Amino acid sequence: MEKDMHYGDDYKYIPTTSIGSGVGIEVLPDLYSFTVQIVNVILVGNKDDFVLVDAGMPGSADDIIAAVESHLGPNSRPKAIILTHGHFDHVGAIIDLVKQWEIPVYAHEAELPFLTGKMSYPEPDPTVEGGMVAKMSPMFPNEPINLGDHVQTLPQDGSVPHMPGFRWIHTPGHSPGHVSLFRDEDRALIAGDAFVTVKQDSLYKVLTQELEVTGPPRYLTTDWKAAKESVIKLEALKPTVAVTGHGLPLSGELLANTLGKLVREFDTIAVPDYGKYVNKDLQ
Repeated sequence: MEKDMHYGDDYKYIPTTSIGSGVGIEVLPDLYSFTVQIVNVILVGNKDDFVLVDAGMPGSADDIIAAVESHLGPNSRPKAIILTHGHFDHVGAIIDLVKQWEIPVYAHEAELPFLTGKMSYPEPDPTVEGGMVAKMSPMFPNEPINLGDHVQTLPQDGSVPHMPGFRWIHTPGHSPGHVSLFRDEDRALIAGDAFVTVKQDSLYKVLTQELEVTGPPRYLTTDWKAAKESVIKLEALKPTVAVTGHGLPLSGELLANTLGKLVREFDTIAVPDYGKYVNKDLQ
């Protein structure tokens, strides 16, 4: 029941943003990325048949609804919300959006404990090598939200509801049930936080959105071996365009070169030198 849905007790507005906040980018005719403070939400499809991928920062429901209606017209409503994972900056407005639109949510089965009130994610690591955002991470919401029966498991056959042509790919590391979404026809990739295009632990680079292809945000990544394997898996798909959870979309030769470099130098580029979740035995 709707009344059973609730955010964690620690959910609150996070006062951090970037120069890209409020900016939308039409990546492809049916792929639109919109930045809410420091994270991207994505619209896939057209006015009459589209989904929302991820659900932004706490307190951002009105901004997301406004972005959807600005891009696709008044009263536009997605068929579903697909979650790459359940960290606070990807589900921050989800209960408000589910109530507004009366639509289902889909996520990988390994994320369901964090989305049904059963389990908190591991604590963010402020000791990890990185910048000011990493140091700020203890203030980030960590308790599970509860979507009740509004959240469903992604189909076992790899298909993505209401996203014809796309398949979900399990890309754990940043979270146990993290998924990326890939369309074979044009090799379009929605990577979530499997890799990102801004150094998310640096406050300066988050604010300026300085382009830098790197691994998942360090302060919330708990399995670096799995994270490395996930990036290798995605690079092998040879995506032509990629939209990530943080930072600007990339395409073409720049994407191929930077993602290839990330795979070759993952231990140096992505893995922090220290931190409580760092596994030094990555080979």
